[in-house]
Amino acid sequence: MRVLIKNGTVVNADGMAKQDLLIQSGIIREIADHITPELPCEIIDAEGCYVMPGGVDVHTHFNIDTGMARSCDDFFTGTRAAACGGTTTIIDHMGFGPAGCKLHHQLEVYHGYAAHKAVIDYSFHGVIQHINHAILDEIPMMVDAGISSFKLYLTYQYKLNDDEVLQALQHLHRAGALTTVHPENDAAIARKRIEFLAAGKTAPKYHALSRPAECEAEAVSRMINLAALSGNAPLYIVHLSNELGLDFLRLAKSRQQPVWIETCPQYLLLDDRCYEQEDGLKYIMSPPLRNAHNKDALWCGISDGAIDVVATDHCAFSMAQRQQLSGGNFSRCPGGLPGVENRLLLLFSEGVLGGRITPERFVALTSANPAKLFGLWPQKGLLAPGADGDVVVIDPRATTTIRHADLHDNADYSPWEGFVCQGAIRHTLSHGRVIFSDGVFSGIAGQGRFLRRKPFSTLNNSSSRKAASSRIPGA
Repeated sequence: MRVLIKNGTVVNADGMAKQDLLIQSGIIREIADHITPELPCEIIDAEGCYVMPGGVDVHTHFNIDTGMARSCDDFFTGTRAAACGGTTTIIDHMGFGPAGCKLHHQLEVYHGYAAHKAVIDYSFHGVIQHINHAILDEIPMMVDAGISSFKLYLTYQYKLNDDEVLQALQHLHRAGALTTVHPENDAAIARKRIEFLAAGKTAPKYHALSRPAECEAEAVSRMINLAALSGNAPLYIVHLSNELGLDFLRLAKSRQQPVWIETCPQYLLLDDRCYEQEDGLKYIMSPPLRNAHNKDALWCGISDGAIDVVATDHCAFSMAQRQQLSGGNFSRCPGGLPGVENRLLLLFSEGVLGGRITPERFVALTSANPAKLFGLWPQKGLLAPGADGDVVVIDPRATTTIRHADLHDNADYSPWEGFVCQGAIRHTLSHGRVIFSDGVFSGIAGQGRFLRRKPFSTLNNSSSRKAASSRIPGA
């Protein structure tokens, strides 16, 4: 199979130029100012469009069972939506397993969830829900199985205390794994929730008020210090939502501590006024939406390079599920938002065409940086000979109004309903196969491949195109 993308502007994190791009047998074979195919091939005319690496979303929750409810997107509907939004790789945060289970238990479960359903390539983050000698001894085996990042929770059912976090950080660092953390101060949240519920304050806005920015920022600061105490273990903070936490992380970065920051479109484009709406239950998530000041601070982090990754935290529960389970009480509402289909276009519209970031910075945030951090570079996140033929073509001249009726997830609403985006996703290619084109999805369940990710190394972030070129077929 040969595909030639002509006349577009090819964009990588380190530069862009008007060039043609040839994909053969699923791998990028050539990029040049002008390519004349020697053999018959499918030609895509990208005149006036940006040709970018397919998106890498490193924070999704497909088919997750929270104990309260199961999310409504499985690995088919979730990856279908991702593909239609220009994302060609996801790394899913596995949910908790039974109490006391081994790390491999959830890995086997999730392999079963994804194997015959995923439309695009995928991997998983390990989840550590308790600490003992057996769990710590199992970490290197998980890394050998291609799982080179693990998530710790400082809140929820299987939260870890500081001693357990220290042990996890030390062993993950030693095994070549990146520690990712959901940082919120569980005790403070629990106290505030009890006070609100005792006073009969159950409306959606009290969800946000029970989880103030200080609860998140305190946990961020604590994790930074615990990581430093663990031999400068590498640390990745997921879904950052507030300025104070960003300030702590900037300080750590200024001290050359290996920390990286992820945020999500909802924290850049929505705010806590959503909880005052009649349908405020739609926006229950943790951490919650913040005020406009925090949005502005995060945009500064996006623009100046402090924030490394924009992911989605896609975790879709239908409005019907939310209403039935909660009865209007925020404390009983499952949390999370759909959005895997909208990440690239929202950031492209508000970031690139909004004048906040360059096209190159867009690629860094949405594909190159996550690929480097999570052991996928230079196979993913890069358009260069030898890299996978994962491509998104974005037309900056078009206008797209987001309507859930046009989306491809399995939720019954979109938090982005009615948003008008400058730009449109024209084509998505996975391994050189067109799986979305001008509004038409053509992917097939089971086409996606499980990616065994490389162990974490800071060297991943300085990998060169030379490494990719060594994989050119026939080279």
